[in-house]
Amino acid sequence: MKENSHSGPRRSWWVNQNQTHHEEITGGFMWSPKRNANGTQNHFYDNMRVVERGDTAFSFFDTRIQFVGVVTARAETAPKPDFGPAGQDNNWSQEG
Repeated sequence: MKENSHSGPRRSWWVNQNQTHHEEITGGFMWSPKRNANGTQNHFYDNMRVVERGDTAFSFFDTRIQFVGVVTARAETAPKPDFGPAGQDNNWSQEG
């Protein structure tokens, strides 16, 4: 087994990227806040923690799947990227 290889079966993920698809796809990353605006957990945000290297991500925006990617690393905590006007949503926390 290769070092850092996927520990189980490959999984597929549906990723809604409506507002931030351009920045995320061209930047080669996925980002989401860790919690909803009211501080509660969100199942979709929580899934970011279980995505693993080698999994497939189907990027959905503008009413259809537009890109398919392969995950290259596990999620890690990061500040909200500069999404330009799309990132002006004050409901998103600054950490994700």
